[in-house]
Amino acid sequence: QVQLVESGGGLVQAGGSLRLSCAASGSIFSINTMGWYRQAPGKQRELVAAITSGGNTNYADSVKGRFTISRDNAKNTVYLQMSSLKPEDTAVYYCNAQTKATMYTGLYDYWGQGTQVTVSS
Repeated sequence: QVQLVESGGGLVQAGGSLRLSCAASGSIFSINTMGWYRQAPGKQRELVAAITSGGNTNYADSVKGRFTISRDNAKNTVYLQMSSLKPEDTAVYYCNAQTKATMYTGLYDYWGQGTQVTVSS
C-alpha cells in the first residue's frame, strides 16, 4: 500500500499564491507520473498538472503560466506552486501517483485525501 499525504491548502485572496506538497510513502519501488487534480463543487475532477519521473510536465490550459509542478524524486514528493490565483481555482486539490511496489509489478494509481484551496475575490 502507498499513502499520499498532502499539505499546503488554505484560504487566499485573488492574486495570491499557495504551494501544495504531496509526499508518498509505503511500498514503493518506483513512481512514474505524479500529478495534481482538482474538483470544484458540482464539477468533475480535472487534471491540473502532471510530471513524469524524467521531469516532463503537462498543464491544464486554465493554469498555464500561473502554476508550476515539480518533484523531488529522492523524497517521493510532488509540489504545486500556484500563483496569480483566481476565484475559479477554488476546489479540493488531490494528489495522484502511479507507483510500482516491486520491479515485477504493474503500475497502480493512488490518491491523496484532498486539500481545500479557497480563493476569495
